[in-house]
Amino acid sequence: MTTNESNAGDAGRPLRLHCLCLLIEAPQRLRVAERDAGVPGPGEVLVQVGYGGICGSDLHYFHAGGFGTVRIKRPMILGHEVAGVVKAVAPDVTRVEPGDRVAVNPSRPCGACKYCFEGLPNQCLDMRFYGSAMRDPHVEGAFRNLLVCDAVQCEPVAAGVPLQHAALAEPFSVALHGVQRAGALLGKRVLVSGCGPIGTLAVAAARIHGAAEVTAVDLTDETLAVARAMGAQVTINVASDARWVGRYSADKGHFDVMFECSGNERALRAGLETMRPRGTVVQLGLGGDVSVPQNLIVAKELSLVGSFRFHAEFALAVRLINEGRIDMRPMITAAFPLSRAREAFELASDRKRAMKVLLDFEAAAAQPS
Repeated sequence: MTTNESNAGDAGRPLRLHCLCLLIEAPQRLRVAERDAGVPGPGEVLVQVGYGGICGSDLHYFHAGGFGTVRIKRPMILGHEVAGVVKAVAPDVTRVEPGDRVAVNPSRPCGACKYCFEGLPNQCLDMRFYGSAMRDPHVEGAFRNLLVCDAVQCEPVAAGVPLQHAALAEPFSVALHGVQRAGALLGKRVLVSGCGPIGTLAVAAARIHGAAEVTAVDLTDETLAVARAMGAQVTINVASDARWVGRYSADKGHFDVMFECSGNERALRAGLETMRPRGTVVQLGLGGDVSVPQNLIVAKELSLVGSFRFHAEFALAVRLINEGRIDMRPMITAAFPLSRAREAFELASDRKRAMKVLLDFEAAAAQPS
């Protein structure tokens, strides 16, 4: 981290810092660029980002320039799964202080719309979520070595907890919100369909919340191995075991709760067959429009609910990581310096080789202009 030397000695003016950030310019076009990092205003802090996790949405921007109807219209800083060290705080900030290690919540609801007032900030009408092209101008992301953010976005990370683990608080929050949408899991039989990062973290979240049995299904043995390491008692490769649905659908089904994390219509339909009457299906995976077997849902009296992002769960995620209630080590495949971002994104795109790939920002230093 370096200062702009022309400003460093000016009386009454804050030091201006420059940062290195990762831009997406078009599909397959990543660029490391220098930007003004800014200075903390009222209620804000400056965080030196240590690590950032590459999310599925980052991969959609990398491969296709977006997802659904969302497309990048101009270069945008990627990333929303980050943790780092507080370097400076505004005079009015008491929540954290310089030197604190923190996970940064990328969700920034407005706090003033009707849904925020109703206690549904994840449904905010004026949400500014890091690294999102849903708005125009786009909301810049957190893949930068210096980040000015609101102090309320920062959750302290306990001593001894690696920042790599803390950077996964955001996807863990998504899984925890899905568990909240499912209701009580104590003693329940749970099916997790799709074992990418969110599905695998849903396995861990279900175990933490008292599920008696967690079964994970996916198409690859590699992802299922990580799901086992994160707490799944039973794993099934549905590509090689075509009879699994028949076994678990006998006598009107086996599972009380399903977390569908793939966004795939066939996976959802197969899972519905295995659900017990009055079970709950939580749709976490995002895909295109799908059709569902309405008669089956009606006959079994199933509840089908959605789960979108998170809010209060972020603080819970960091607390569970701090307390050692979840071990993130099996989730982390590798960490790459910012200079090897393309290599990191290519590895993260290979489900047989990678679960969660991180960018290492600790070596990135801002340059004077």
